[in-house]
Amino acid sequence: MKILLFGNEYQQHYANELRHLVMVLRRNGAEIEVERSFYQYLRYVLGITIDKDESRQACKMDGNVALSIGGDGTFLRTARVVAKKGIPILGINTGHLGYLAAANVTDVERVADELFSRKFKVGCRTMLEISNKCGMEIDNMLALNEVSILRQDNCSMLAMHTWVNGIDLTTYRGDGLVISTPTGSTAYNLSVGGPLIEPTAQVMVLSPISPHSLTMRPLVLRDDSVIEVETSSRAGQYLVSLDGEVYSFPSGSSIMVRKSDTLIKVVEPFDHNYADTLRQKLMWGQ
Repeated sequence: MKILLFGNEYQQHYANELRHLVMVLRRNGAEIEVERSFYQYLRYVLGITIDKDESRQACKMDGNVALSIGGDGTFLRTARVVAKKGIPILGINTGHLGYLAAANVTDVERVADELFSRKFKVGCRTMLEISNKCGMEIDNMLALNEVSILRQDNCSMLAMHTWVNGIDLTTYRGDGLVISTPTGSTAYNLSVGGPLIEPTAQVMVLSPISPHSLTMRPLVLRDDSVIEVETSSRAGQYLVSLDGEVYSFPSGSSIMVRKSDTLIKVVEPFDHNYADTLRQKLMWGQ
């Protein structure tokens, strides 16, 4: 089995666990490829022995399973790299919440046993993709959690004229707009008052950020909807964020958001269920 390792560079407290993870993977006969920046961190900062020929640029990596070692931000970045290659992701949490992770870094032996004996299931999650009419070049147009329209570091309100499937919906006025997948419903969407959505539901949700009208509430749409948003700001610019990857757009330009044909594959234990995750990680209902 070929295992790809992705991770962040803030894991000094878990050096022993990461060293043990690499050892366990090798003990089980895994072939390892490590994202180049993470390789530098593991070898030269944490002192973990990894051969140079095991490091790769992220875009050139390919294998059977990708391990995302870190928090939810690391998982989202990994997803955008491997989604189109159809490589399933297993999240190993060393972050604060790790909502998207299936295991903790202290559970390395159990994770390895389930992985190599194939005691896991692979679920599919919807992703969004964007396009634009203003010629903006974007390296990766995919988002697993959300596409967010945001104001820059100023007080200028945004006016976001929105169409759904070519039908005039409304003009949102406020600090921004979050277009979320079911997976992303527990992220930025939740923090701005959007609904929790079961991860495999075939919907997406529009949630305004600090709307200038009390009647502007979150709206759930079918996931085959095509959303166009034309955004104006007195500041002359506004921001578009794809899972935290931010791009600046000129005022008056528009973006189109739709469900991508690309699905992300997520590795989960057989006993995993959505309700347990809500209770354990979000303290839902407690």
